[in-house]
Amino acid sequence: MEHEELFFLLKKVAAGNQPAFNQLYSITSGQLFAVALKMLKNRDSAEEALQEAYVSIWYKADYYKEGQGTVLTWMVSIIRYRALDMLRSQKVKKEDDLSEDILSELDATETTESGYDIKIEGCMKELDQQQRQAIHLAYFNGLSHSEVVEHLDHPLGTIKSWIRRGLTSLQRCLGI
Repeated sequence: MEHEELFFLLKKVAAGNQPAFNQLYSITSGQLFAVALKMLKNRDSAEEALQEAYVSIWYKADYYKEGQGTVLTWMVSIIRYRALDMLRSQKVKKEDDLSEDILSELDATETTESGYDIKIEGCMKELDQQQRQAIHLAYFNGLSHSEVVEHLDHPLGTIKSWIRRGLTSLQRCLGI
């Protein structure tokens, strides 16, 4: 479909015209779904991203500025950003699940007088000093990432990377 036709439909959508939205969806959903599916590699996630993208398109149709790319390009950028948000969210969830697995392993093991299981202590010693310190502050002292940043005086992204890599190493060492 030509850009002018999509622009005409989008202007109607911006005015709250439901039939125009249905027509816009009918014309473009296949292409947007393909983008989401390629990025997310999961049909259910791609369908969820598509639905959320069209909700956003409905509410933000009047934000489109002619001359800053085609309507389809604008719509593709919306689906891309939504898929990227979902990928980031999945990554954070995996990191949280990994943290929970390690913490439950810590709780399930018998501990020595010092409060550390001998196996955990051995695995912690295998970590880089920075990873060990960041994990110790976050999980044994209960500091938030922001508090670890203040304590170690390194950027948040660096602290998160140390913790993520350290947890992955612990997981391998513990056989979780």
